[in-house]
Amino acid sequence: MSVRLTTAGLFAGIGGIELGLERAGHSTVFASEIEPGARAVFGARFPHVPLAGDIREIEELPAVDIVAGGFPCQDLSQAGRTAGITGRNSGLVDEVFRLVARMGRGPTWLLLENVPFMLQLGRGGAMGYVTYRLEEAGFRWAYRVIDNRAFGLPQRRLRVIILASRSEDPTEVLFHDNEVEPDPADPEGVACGFYWTEGIRGLGWAVDAVPTLKGGSTIGIPSAPAIRMPDGSIVTPALQDAERLQGFDADWTEPALRETPRVGHRWKLVGNAVSVPMATWVGRRLGDPRPYAGGHDERFLRNGAWPRAAWNDGSDVRVSRVSSWPVRQPYRHLVEFLRFEPNPLSARAAQGFLNRAARSSLRFPPGLLDDVRVHLESMREPSLFAA
Repeated sequence: MSVRLTTAGLFAGIGGIELGLERAGHSTVFASEIEPGARAVFGARFPHVPLAGDIREIEELPAVDIVAGGFPCQDLSQAGRTAGITGRNSGLVDEVFRLVARMGRGPTWLLLENVPFMLQLGRGGAMGYVTYRLEEAGFRWAYRVIDNRAFGLPQRRLRVIILASRSEDPTEVLFHDNEVEPDPADPEGVACGFYWTEGIRGLGWAVDAVPTLKGGSTIGIPSAPAIRMPDGSIVTPALQDAERLQGFDADWTEPALRETPRVGHRWKLVGNAVSVPMATWVGRRLGDPRPYAGGHDERFLRNGAWPRAAWNDGSDVRVSRVSSWPVRQPYRHLVEFLRFEPNPLSARAAQGFLNRAARSSLRFPPGLLDDVRVHLESMREPSLFAA
């Protein structure tokens, strides 16, 4: 890469965006994170980067090329409170605009990440607010929903990437690559993931993948999803494999143990992180922009849920038909990807899932509930799992 950009990472978490951008050849020179466990991880993995705390206490940012951040999603996600963009957590995006306004004409790029539910929350009000603030500050912007599976990782994780600039064209970066999304995989003979913490309103069923790793759940538990293996057994992946599913090295979050010994805390950090390969892809495209032929893109009137990809041409919002798969890197099947020994889903977890399923009106994949019942009976027989 011929272009090396400097980055200030806000809401840095455990460093997903920062690690991805560094893998693309850029450098992080400043970061901010308030959560103690995440700070311990970031500080250990990026010892050369000055790390500030509460974003509300930062007076100004250093001169950098990129200001980046996956701002809090708790108020925007289906699993969260859906309080909206002005909620106590997600409303912190205003702090980004405050700090950027103090940078004069800089930075060249503003990179934001969040959950796709923000596109429909409040009849599109959340996305409308963010784009309004960008335009008010003189930014051109583009955004795109991207699927983590495009990078070969067996985690079905969709995220909105928003890129904005006052001097450059973000469509030349975000819409640079485009691949046809693959047909749905055949569930026969492959591992399939689902949320054992749900079962009434949703399931998160993912074929040959796990569903989105989350910092919490509908019952408030940061934990592993369940996987129905090809032999019908029900397991949960090891934490180290969850870290790898986000593009980190195994045990990336181990420094968080300095703050708390709870494994659930590390699951929360992993679930809240930005996917490293996603950030790497953006970083590489920032160094190699190419013109986007969007002359025939239709106008969007901002009167409801927003599309999966759109951009501002300076006067109107245009809908882009790019897919959520910018690339199609060689896919690693879930069974083959898992490197660490998975754990059997506990009897308590299995029973709770079956209880919720019995009260729901969901349609479950053929054989899933039977397999969970068989698994539950096996967990009640100590001799089968005695050490």
